[in-house]
Amino acid sequence: MENFTPLTSALGGTLIGLACAVLWLGNGRIAGISGIFGQLLPPAQTVVWRLVFLGALVAGAWGAARLFPALGVGGAVPTALVPPPAGWAVPMPLWLVVSGLLIGFGTKIGNGCTSGHGVCGLARLSLRSLVAVGVFFSIAILTVTLSGIV
Repeated sequence: MENFTPLTSALGGTLIGLACAVLWLGNGRIAGISGIFGQLLPPAQTVVWRLVFLGALVAGAWGAARLFPALGVGGAVPTALVPPPAGWAVPMPLWLVVSGLLIGFGTKIGNGCTSGHGVCGLARLSLRSLVAVGVFFSIAILTVTLSGIV
């Protein structure tokens, strides 16, 4: 655990929780990113707040990366994307597209993503979210174990 950062992790978790609470209290909506993004196509009647939330999410991450470059996972060195497995002759753009589609499909059949289930669902003591988070973490542990990527 050479990258253990309790202070920045606590700060990040606090900001995520605050954003979820503000969205819940201000708009009555759960901050599940897949649900927020998924309702943009086809456009729902509530597009504006979704675009504002997603724009602020990207702008906040970009701004934090510019203001505090040493806070990232790699420290002063930017973190690189995980390349396709060496034995697979898959170009990086195709790898990213397939990965994104699999994530989107998984969040659709799981009826939510890690932010919706893991942050908001567990905070609301949702049994469905507890099961979903257990599955997320089990598959993540299995994936890391089998791929050897840490």
